Amino acid sequence: MDTQEYTHAEDLSEERFSDHVLAICAINATLRTKGVVGLTGGITDSLSENILGKELLSKGVKVSQGKDGVIFDIYVVLKYGTKIPTAAWDIQENVKKEVESVTDTKVKAVNIHVQKIELK
Repeated sequence: MDTQEYTHAEDLSEERFSDHVLAICAINATLRTKGVVGLTGGITDSLSENILGKELLSKGVKVSQGKDGVIFDIYVVLKYGTKIPTAAWDIQENVKKEVESVTDTKVKAVNIHVQKIELK
């Protein structure tokens, strides 16, 4: 086998998706989870929104890619009465399934941060 062909084949297997694409997958899976009212971005997203004057599309999700997989930090707002451990587990499972099936990217961890409980 020619060395050039081998190198090219390796490059294709190392294909990575952008943080934005991975965040959108995670957002979709999170918002479809029972008990989730929405996402909130915390201080960093609030500053960006105020300075730039626009809402970030991936608000509420932080993506960290590494060689052994992707780590998500998801900042959620839950509906009052929702069992937090159950909702967190469901979000983790839904995000892992969605990201791995859509992008074929290994998910190493999904960290859930409950920021607020909606009383509505």
